[in-house]
Formats: sequence, structure tokens, C-alpha cells
Amino acid sequence: MGLKQNLHNLKEKYKGTKMAPAFNAIHTFLYLPNETTHGGTHVKAADDLKRTMNVVIMSLIPCLLFGMLNAGYQHHVATGEIERVTSFFSGNFWNFDNFWIGVVKILPLVIVSYGVGLIVEFIFAVIKGHEVEEGYLVTGMLVPLIVPVDLPLWMLAVAVVFGVVIGKEVFGGTGMNILNPALTIRAFLFFAYPTWMSGDKVWVHDAVARAGQADAISGETILGSYAQNQEVSYSVADMFFGFIPGSVGETSTFLILLGAAFLIFTKIGSWRIILSTFVGAAVMGLIFNAITSSGIITESSKFYGLMSTQWWQHLIIGGLAFGAVFMATDPVTGSQTNKGKWIYGFLIGFFSIMIRVFNPAYPEGVFLAILLMNVFAPTIDHYVVQGNVKKRLKRLKAKTA
Repeated sequence: MGLKQNLHNLKEKYKGTKMAPAFNAIHTFLYLPNETTHGGTHVKAADDLKRTMNVVIMSLIPCLLFGMLNAGYQHHVATGEIERVTSFFSGNFWNFDNFWIGVVKILPLVIVSYGVGLIVEFIFAVIKGHEVEEGYLVTGMLVPLIVPVDLPLWMLAVAVVFGVVIGKEVFGGTGMNILNPALTIRAFLFFAYPTWMSGDKVWVHDAVARAGQADAISGETILGSYAQNQEVSYSVADMFFGFIPGSVGETSTFLILLGAAFLIFTKIGSWRIILSTFVGAAVMGLIFNAITSSGIITESSKFYGLMSTQWWQHLIIGGLAFGAVFMATDPVTGSQTNKGKWIYGFLIGFFSIMIRVFNPAYPEGVFLAILLMNVFAPTIDHYVVQGNVKKRLKRLKAKTA
């Protein structure tokens, strides 16, 4: 009670000053707002921006915890300390040593992501004199899940500042941005520090540190192996459940789909965008499979490996599932109309596989595809609305004729 009263006193003390947004944000985060409505009619609903963000975070927690376990597991497998698991319930995966490595490496990424991002949010709130927005609550959790486990913390801090300022604040803050902030951060990292975001060393803990040594370990992803026309030894179960190298939270399609079910059940994620993204990716995969089956592209082609990958396999490897569920469904940067959502999602999936195949340097084409469609989402909605207007005008003319 004493802390609450002290915060309330500070809130009143700085009311009307530049520091008011900062104290209001702290007070609201710790306690329910003490303002009540009086008179008039008000729409009463349990959902607000903060609650919506919290639901998305809850859907991401399983991916975060699994990513921590997988980080340690991939490290121990690469060093030969344990054998690969053959069952989802194998003790080689679900052990404390694996989890501890994940905690030590991934928890700092989460802390830096939230710490730096919220500091920037507070600074802009104080400068602009508006309330601190809750939009970064989800972005702060997404960012550590879409980067390699050994990414240097200072690089992440620089990227977060860039993503929050350039990807959101310059457009006016949460609700005004046209690009997904988390993907803006990942794009900055990819192009500013490419050696830390691609290759066969960044996806497994300690692989970069041992590069060039006698006990060097490799952490090539499935997409990287296919891009080089190499065979992979992972089973379908490994790919689906996530026992493979990759970004921290993107490997387990199983947990991602559980998160999708939770978001759809709570009516926060758009099932139209999620489903159409998978359909678009499947269609592009089927087209490429047909091309390789016809003999137009032979095994000597540099595109053959990824192009000949089974269409359904494209859906469970790489970041496609994670992007479809947690990135493409961003209500701010995605399409708003129902028809537009189908088009928007389909094109994301379609272009993701196209980029993945035709530019092996960008096997994780999903983040580029989503950013591209973020830009075109307003245009898609515009033509959908105009098409509806024209249909109604035709019906009106037919009735008055």
C-alpha cells in the first residue's frame, strides 16, 4: 500500500509536466487505473490494448521456453555430448543442462530487447507529451525469438533503437506505423550485420567462437543445406516439433500452431491471414515441385535443392509458420478488410517461397515478404473497398433502371 501511495503521490506531483507520461505508465503497469467514468453511456468491454498485448505474449511463452531448451540441445548435439533425440519425450532434450544454456544465452536477449525498447518509448513519450504506448510489449518478446542465439547484445540494442525509432516512432507511434517493428529490427540486423544473421555458424551456441578451431562445430539450418543441394538427416518429426537449428523461437511448428489456435480462439489473430499464408506457400511450393518433376530444372541448377523440396516441407521449416502466425497477423500493418486479408496472406506465403528458392542468400524470405506486403496492405484494402463500392453502385443503378 505504501508503494502504491508513493507512486500515486509522484503521479500527482508531476501531473501536467513532461515527466507525467513516464509516471503514468509505471502506475498503470503495476496497478489498475484509478480513474472512473461518471454519467453518460459507455461501452463496457474486457479487452484493451494492454490486455491484447498480454494475450499475444502468453501465446509466445511456449515458443520461448522451447527455444531455451533447443538452444542447449543443439549445442550439446553439435559438440557430441549427447545423441540426437528419436522421441519427443526423450530425456536427451528435456534436461536441465539444455535449459540452463538457453536461459544464460536467451534471457539477456529478452532483457536487452525490452530494456532498450522501453527506454526509447519512454523518451519519445516524454518528448511528445503523450502516454507511453503498450505496442512494444509484443515487439519486445518477438525480437529475441527471431534472432540467432549468440547474437551480440550490443548489436541487438542498436537494432532495437533503429526499429523503434525508424519503424514506428517516425510514423507517429503504435497504430500509425506501416512496417512491423520486430521485422524492421530483424531486417536491420540482417543487412547491417549479415555474418551474424546467416551462414552455418550462427544458429548453434558456441559455433562462431569455435570457427577455425580443431573442434569447430557446424549449425547449418535445413534451409541452408537445401540451398546448397545437400541432403539433411532430420526426420519430419524433428522438423515439426522443432528439434532443428534455427532462430530461437521459430523451430517448433507444433508450438507455433498451438499459439495460432490460442490467438484465433481469443479473436486476436486473423485465421484468414494465417490460413491464406500457408495456402500461398503451398501453391508456390507445388509450382516449383511441378517444374522439377518436369525436368525443366535439373540437379545441376543451384535452385534445384530448395525447388525440389516437397511443398508441405516448406511449411514446417524455416520461419514461415512463425511469420504467418505472429508477424503477418499484426493488426496495425496487415490488411483490415476480410477479402484483403485473404489476398494479403496468400501473397506473403507465395512470395516467401519464391524468395527462399530464387535467392538462396535469403532462405528466410518470409520476413522480406511480410515487410513487402506491409507496404501494399493499404493498397489492397483500397481496391477491395472500391470494388465493393462499384458493386453497390451497379445494384443501385439496376434497381432504379
